[in-house]
Amino acid sequence: MSDLLPFLRAWVSDPMRVAAISPSGSALTELMTREVNPEDGPVLELGPGTGVFTRGLLARGLNQNDLTLIEAGRDFAETLAIRFPQARVICMDATRLGKANLYPEKNLGSVVSGLPLLSMKPRQVMGILGGAFRYMRPGGYFYQFTYSPRCPVHPNILDRLGLKATRIGHTMRNVPPSSVYRLSRNNDGVWFG
Repeated sequence: MSDLLPFLRAWVSDPMRVAAISPSGSALTELMTREVNPEDGPVLELGPGTGVFTRGLLARGLNQNDLTLIEAGRDFAETLAIRFPQARVICMDATRLGKANLYPEKNLGSVVSGLPLLSMKPRQVMGILGGAFRYMRPGGYFYQFTYSPRCPVHPNILDRLGLKATRIGHTMRNVPPSSVYRLSRNNDGVWFG
């Protein structure tokens, strides 16, 4: 409940960026994080907001030191830095991921995204996915939730980047009901990003 007011304020000030009026619930958190294990680190979280998925990742055994949290909202980023002092918190636009040189070793294991991809332009979505997969090691996954009945990444974008999307679950126990997709490379030996 303590996260509801700051989340609602952020939504009122920029509804297209926040795209939800409250933090994600426990059912969606479990669905988003259930395939991410400590050996999947380092993990990049995009749009963590108040840290609901971050707490879910920590509950799965990940170490804060293995987390990089990218948050465009300054107030949210400051809150995250206080709540997760050992995580790397960066206040930036996730569409600029590819230029940030976050993982020069290209060893990123997983991405957990709370970004509102459906409200973004195709070029922004490509910047986010292209940047994330540029850092990803073979076999890495990008997890994205959506309130839509279909994948939030258009098939043309998936094809252009050499990615595929698999729906891994749906929950009615979230407001609104949500689905989670796992994005991965079509072929780990080929990358078009």
